[in-house]
Amino acid sequence: MAKAAPKPKKTVSEANLATLGAERLAGLLIEFATGDAALKRRLRMELSAEVGAGDLALELDKRLVSLAESRAKVSWRKRPGLLTELRAIRRVILERLAPLDTRLALDRLVAWFDLYVPLRTRVSDPKGEMTLMFDEASSDLAMLASEAGVDVAGPVLGEALSTRLSEWASWVGRGASDLSPELARRLLHDLTAGRPRPTGRAALLVRKLADRSGDLDAWLTAVPDDDRAKPEVGSEIARRLAAAGRPEEARAALVAARPTAPTSRWSRKEAAPEPPPEAWLRAEIAVLLAEGRKDEADEARWRLFATTLSPELVREIIAGLADFDDVEALDRAFGVAAGHPDVMRGLGFLMNWPALREAAELVLSRRDELRGAVEDVPPWSGRLAARYPEAALLLVRARARALARLGNGMDDELRTVLSEAEGLAANADVEPSHAVFAEEIDGLISRKRPVWR
Repeated sequence: MAKAAPKPKKTVSEANLATLGAERLAGLLIEFATGDAALKRRLRMELSAEVGAGDLALELDKRLVSLAESRAKVSWRKRPGLLTELRAIRRVILERLAPLDTRLALDRLVAWFDLYVPLRTRVSDPKGEMTLMFDEASSDLAMLASEAGVDVAGPVLGEALSTRLSEWASWVGRGASDLSPELARRLLHDLTAGRPRPTGRAALLVRKLADRSGDLDAWLTAVPDDDRAKPEVGSEIARRLAAAGRPEEARAALVAARPTAPTSRWSRKEAAPEPPPEAWLRAEIAVLLAEGRKDEADEARWRLFATTLSPELVREIIAGLADFDDVEALDRAFGVAAGHPDVMRGLGFLMNWPALREAAELVLSRRDELRGAVEDVPPWSGRLAARYPEAALLLVRARARALARLGNGMDDELRTVLSEAEGLAANADVEPSHAVFAEEIDGLISRKRPVWR
């Protein structure tokens, strides 16, 4: 194997620049920093980091205060430069100050986040780039706070949340999954202990912190009463309670969230209740299992499978069956898929399981319902071609019909599909013959051609 050609020595790379030597590089940096205030500030920060954490924190404070107190408007032309500097400051806090002193680093990172409010009023940011930058830094905040520990980070973040909830609830919530469970528990206590029931942004944050700390009761408290009757919300409540081994409460939450018949003052006839959404049906399975009613849970899975054709549901069912019972369960699943109202969804389940014999039988029995425009038809026909050429041919012909109906004439793709159909027809006993089918395609193309007068 030939060796890669070495990079020219004049290429700007770390290795090549190192050959210039420290003295020459220092001279170049001083030269460039003379006309670049941002570079000069960065160099001072790097030099301060070599002295110690206190000196670096002081340099960071100077710039953070300057940015916070400035009232100058930042145009769209200057916005990229400001965002670059803000990212650089964050990196210095995380990469240079944090290894020296996490407490000082956390304080400066909080001050960095607090820049958002004054900057928002004076920075032209129509695309939301600045907002996105602060949101993306939420995980950095959570990880640094967790590293600093509960005793240090708890009061710092608690004070930010209590005095500046509007923005800080969003940032702490976004980074909640990166918080240590102990810190999440401390913040959760600060937000709820001896306080009114949380609402709005506070409720959203409480639920995220409760998730991280594993406090189900705190999570439930933060769910508004009016939302508990909504099927999606009630289903989530029931699922969580079932997982926590509280089946009676889970059943009550599920019943309270069951869809009811819509009422109308214009009709005396009572309307049929809406079918439960998938989330409610999945929660019902979880509640039945928590109640120890496994057989009923499996039947609920079958009812849901008949709608969704989810392979996970079948795997859940057969996981608890004896060796020979799983064969019967699979036959039942294949039968449900074969009879699904949407033939292509049923075929998709069988192909992906995989159950190729059953898929081929479905294609042959419901050939008139096949839709060749489905994007999976070409790979499906390719997988069936060797063992089930008749089914593969029917899928390819369905594809050809779909292409012909598009009205693009005899293009390259349609020619390729017709050639594939001709090859399969030589080994498949399927009517009509390929010649008759080719005439059918010509007729479809002719009907799509515009008539010029």
